[in-house]
Amino acid sequence: MTTAIDDTRVTRPASRWSRRPVYLRGASLVGVIVLAAWFFIAVTIPLWTPSDPLDAVGDRLQPPGNGVLMGTDALGRDVFVRALWGARISLPIAVLVIVGAVLIGCTIGALAGFAGGWLDAVLMRIVDITMAFPPILLAMAITASLGPGLRNGLIAMILVWWPIYARLMRAQVMSIREREHVDSAVAIGASRSLVLRRYILPLSLTPALVNATMDFGQVVLLTASLSFIGLGARPPSPEWGAMITEGATNFYQWWIAAAAGIAIVSVVLGFNYLGDALRDHFDVRDIGR
Repeated sequence: MTTAIDDTRVTRPASRWSRRPVYLRGASLVGVIVLAAWFFIAVTIPLWTPSDPLDAVGDRLQPPGNGVLMGTDALGRDVFVRALWGARISLPIAVLVIVGAVLIGCTIGALAGFAGGWLDAVLMRIVDITMAFPPILLAMAITASLGPGLRNGLIAMILVWWPIYARLMRAQVMSIREREHVDSAVAIGASRSLVLRRYILPLSLTPALVNATMDFGQVVLLTASLSFIGLGARPPSPEWGAMITEGATNFYQWWIAAAAGIAIVSVVLGFNYLGDALRDHFDVRDIGR
């Protein structure tokens, strides 16, 4: 006859997420406001956009002014409107890449760190091989082999980014599995899956989530970089990297690239400020202590 194990007898250290609210000040508050504005634009712009991003609204290569805030491009399209519509492309791609990389990387890292042995060795060698290449070069190689396009670029970026989270999660799991509350759970007969799911993972996720916040900006940059070299969005898509490519073609019409450049800089800085605030607040060096 077996006796059911009451795993509630094991006290788990509180997660930093539940200790105190996050207070945003200064640059971090500005970053959140900027990001909220961009996500609002990405969701609602079809409802209030002054013109279609593919339609000509004036003379070609018209400078800013005369009813066109940021001028027009080589086909007479409103550059400012196209930059706003670009948020509907770059931001969802960044979300999908980060979510996919976090799910894959954290799952593999948790298994490697908890199981150890040959499984850990095999998975970490795959991670080491992937991280041996510069991210932009590896993403370019994968996208070129799959074929140009945003979908293939998205796949390439996930394949480039997941090893970062695998290594981070493995280190966290290996550290937390040696703590007393985990030993207590094992001593009362909790299963390995329960120990990992309930007593290790909740204390291991914070560094990965903070890192993911800061990586959003890097994904936006990489997406624009792939489009800039012709491996991402294809014309006439109003993607920020593709707009900068067009601005490089029309070098003296500075406003074509300026609108997309300002959009990229604001999004990257917004995510970096938010990530810095979360990192300082949670102090990931002593998570769970």
